[in-house]
Amino acid sequence: MTTARIAIAGAGLIGKRHAQAMAQAAGASLAAIIDPLPAAAGFAAAAGVPYFPTLGAMLAAGGADGVILATPNAQHVEGGLACLRAGLPVLVEKPLATDVAAARVLVEAAEAAGVPLAVGHHRRHNPLIAAAKAMIAGGEIGTVVSVHSMFWLFKPDDYFDVAWRREPGAGPVFINLIHDVDLLRYLVGEITAVQAAQSSAVRGNRVEETAVLTLEFANGALGTANVSDTIPAPWSWELTSGENPAYPQSSEACYLIGGTHGALELPAGRLWHNAGKRGWWEPLSARIGPRPSGDPLVLQIEQFARVITAAEAPLVPGREGLKTLAVIEAVKTSAREGCRIIVQN
Repeated sequence: MTTARIAIAGAGLIGKRHAQAMAQAAGASLAAIIDPLPAAAGFAAAAGVPYFPTLGAMLAAGGADGVILATPNAQHVEGGLACLRAGLPVLVEKPLATDVAAARVLVEAAEAAGVPLAVGHHRRHNPLIAAAKAMIAGGEIGTVVSVHSMFWLFKPDDYFDVAWRREPGAGPVFINLIHDVDLLRYLVGEITAVQAAQSSAVRGNRVEETAVLTLEFANGALGTANVSDTIPAPWSWELTSGENPAYPQSSEACYLIGGTHGALELPAGRLWHNAGKRGWWEPLSARIGPRPSGDPLVLQIEQFARVITAAEAPLVPGREGLKTLAVIEAVKTSAREGCRIIVQN
């Protein structure tokens, strides 16, 4: 089987997780580490791969078949365009860019060049999400009526020692809620309008720490989402899915999806319905749906390797990342202006 040589640009938290996943992924090998910080040279040496301080230096040297961009958000478009000019497929960590206009430039450049552009919404690669999507599409809960998403956890003080994490664009709306929004789009359908409010009353940084919002879907469903990184609590994908062993796992739900014939809890996959006729006086019963396992970061890299070597289409192409970012941009606009915003894709 052909092995795709994949370089990683950015040796921070997510870049290192990608490197760990690469070591477990079939059909992929780590080609290089790219990061301007001197400590990254030691990380590359420990991994036994070349080190480059800049993406340009790596592209000039060659030796990679594709690139994962795990750099700060503001560098995604510039780095992505450089990879596209070199003809290298690129997987860009979310968000695709800091704004929709910049993201559109990157997406359209990839489409014009015919070079694959994937977005790191890795939860779509989780087998639990594939099973949930199949249950919803198969009519297990009937017509989706309403959804609720929770992200409550506490990011420790030293997380904010990195300056860019205290600045606009680095808060839980862009960093965390964007994953939830992407999954709600994937599971329920396109989001057409939002209304949101946000606060930074606890830490006082220039970036939000809490946000609440309502969602309107094209199919008529409605939703709510609540996100905060300043609450010690068990209701988040990080603390419920078991996806990342660095987080202590709870047995709580973080997504509730309700339909005309039942309701689904995720990530547990617990399906609620009336055993007989539907009604509020009728007993409810629950069963656990399929719970396939697999590390989504590993599966994402394996799929990206097939994109490179076998011309497989990305599971999350650039235009999907653009649509999710458009919802997040609408959330930020709504919170700033205090009104309902139509999502502009």
